Amino acid sequence: MRTFAQENELFDPGQKLCAAVSGGADSMALLRILLELQPEFGYQLTACHVNHGLRGAAADRDEAFVRGECGRLGVPLRVFHPADVGFAVPPRAGEDWARKLRCACFDALHAEGITTVAAAHTATDQAETLLFRLARGTGLHGAAGIRPKREGFCHPLLCLTRGETERFCTGCGQRWVEDETNDSDAYARNRLRHGALPALRSANAAAEENLARFCEKAARADAYFAQKAEVLLEDAEALLPERLPAGAVYATQKEEPVWALGPLQEADPLLLEAALHRLVSPVRDAEEKYVRLLCTLVEQGSGAVQLTEAVRFWAGGGVLWVEEAAEKDPLPEAGVTALPLPFSPEKALELRLPGGWMLETRRIPGGFPEKTQGVHKKDLKNQADYAKITMLYSALVLRHRRPGDTFCPAGRGVRKELRKWMNETGIPPEERDRLPLLAAGSEVVWVCGAGFADGLAPTADSEVVLQMEAQKMEEEQ
Repeated sequence: MRTFAQENELFDPGQKLCAAVSGGADSMALLRILLELQPEFGYQLTACHVNHGLRGAAADRDEAFVRGECGRLGVPLRVFHPADVGFAVPPRAGEDWARKLRCACFDALHAEGITTVAAAHTATDQAETLLFRLARGTGLHGAAGIRPKREGFCHPLLCLTRGETERFCTGCGQRWVEDETNDSDAYARNRLRHGALPALRSANAAAEENLARFCEKAARADAYFAQKAEVLLEDAEALLPERLPAGAVYATQKEEPVWALGPLQEADPLLLEAALHRLVSPVRDAEEKYVRLLCTLVEQGSGAVQLTEAVRFWAGGGVLWVEEAAEKDPLPEAGVTALPLPFSPEKALELRLPGGWMLETRRIPGGFPEKTQGVHKKDLKNQADYAKITMLYSALVLRHRRPGDTFCPAGRGVRKELRKWMNETGIPPEERDRLPLLAAGSEVVWVCGAGFADGLAPTADSEVVLQMEAQKMEEEQ
């Protein structure tokens, strides 16, 4: 392991290194080897153990074992339980929950000053990871498997198989505990461990090492393509057309990247996949299917791909850009009126709404010159004929947008899906879900900032006018 650590620059003098110790053979081998190499590399060594609280007495037994061994070896130990990081054990906690708990514990260690967490993944884990990702669908990046080193973490045992860690422990008289869940085929990884790997070993005794070696080669190839992909994306950012779609214009205003489709469409398919992987990976697990969806989007040159509930990639007008939905509003603060809210035109209102809006509504006499009403010209769009709106709409609601909403902007005479109208108008994506509007069913009759729908404007014969004025409060500007 010494050579592997040197080649991958895993350790630094003075580094605060924490070994993640479960009590199994792999983690006990990791702890003993790190202790042995400590004088040579000069890092500060501690250990941590996560008791997930899922296995009852067996989990407590493992915790007690790790405490005893760390005490015997003189290694400071930090033990985590779910409550220590604000977690509660759900009724049916699975692998994903356990993984999130460990990540929260490691985040806590980093916050407390630990430089690097050392995990005990072996070449056997690497082989299992590769098989699992290939079965699920992966590209070159995923085929590279577990990296020896990434920010805040290292994996010093990737050069050893699970069998070798057990033989090491036996040779130095180091005891370990067995997690009984490793014998259960309820987990996909265990099924690979019990079925696929033995079959591969029967074909070649060095199957694990060969698969791990393939991951190393894939990692080098991935690094090469990643470098080329970065250049491709930089070129695509620099070659934008003169006119951009509204969504892309807004992205540039937020200083977010927009990419010309031309260079992406002309790129080698492997290079394009690498570039799009770089765009997907910060958003979600970059499985092959999501990269392929984006490849298709680029090839078609128009449309959208929803990566998560909050993130969507758009293509159109010769460019590719990202739209991020606004975060859901928290519970309203004191004094803020929650929407939806039934709206009565006859009542004067002054409401503080979510998103920092202040809304005032009132009825005013019609037939007066603009100056006597004290209404600026830009506010006329926020006036409607009171008789028309009460006659046409018996049930009005103040609310935010919903799927299926439609709007007919004043002066246009064409009804559109509200979603499409907002996109064409260039309303910032983070504002769209928070913008107050007035609706009757799915028909939107007033949108904050755009005014009333077509056909509702007052005329010289209007006896009473409904006026709605909304503005951002100062602290929200």
